[in-house]
Amino acid sequence: MRRAACEITSNENINLILQKCHVCRLGLIKDNVPYIVPVSFGYSDNAIYFHTAQEGQKVEFIDAGHIACFELELGVRLLTEGSNPCDWGFSYQSVIGYGTIHELTEHQEKVRGLELILRQYVTGKWPMAAPHVEHTRVWKLDIESITGKQSEDHFCP
Repeated sequence: MRRAACEITSNENINLILQKCHVCRLGLIKDNVPYIVPVSFGYSDNAIYFHTAQEGQKVEFIDAGHIACFELELGVRLLTEGSNPCDWGFSYQSVIGYGTIHELTEHQEKVRGLELILRQYVTGKWPMAAPHVEHTRVWKLDIESITGKQSEDHFCP
């Protein structure tokens, strides 16, 4: 990382960021064409869970290689101190990583993945109707590498 002072080196702080974020952006590639898509997600045990419809562009890109880059950010705000916009900046925390995606196909695996996604946004248990589970594709992105970065004015949570 070019600016070592901005690197988040604590796995605990990286995990906190992942637990607090609401949007994960997946970077996928097919036939040398990049595709970035925001997804709702769940995070647990060094993996990101997300869901898709049965078919579509996201699924086509996943099927083309099953590798992904991902990015999440937290607490982004513009800092406009001073009269010169060249002196402005952002306060933020972000996480970027790489991993391999595979589909969860067993009913209980899918339910667990969907529960982890819900847990990212709400508390409690929610019923999962079998037909809805069966018509939803659930994916697990196993994180192979991850880095965190924050603005110099930002303190870790």
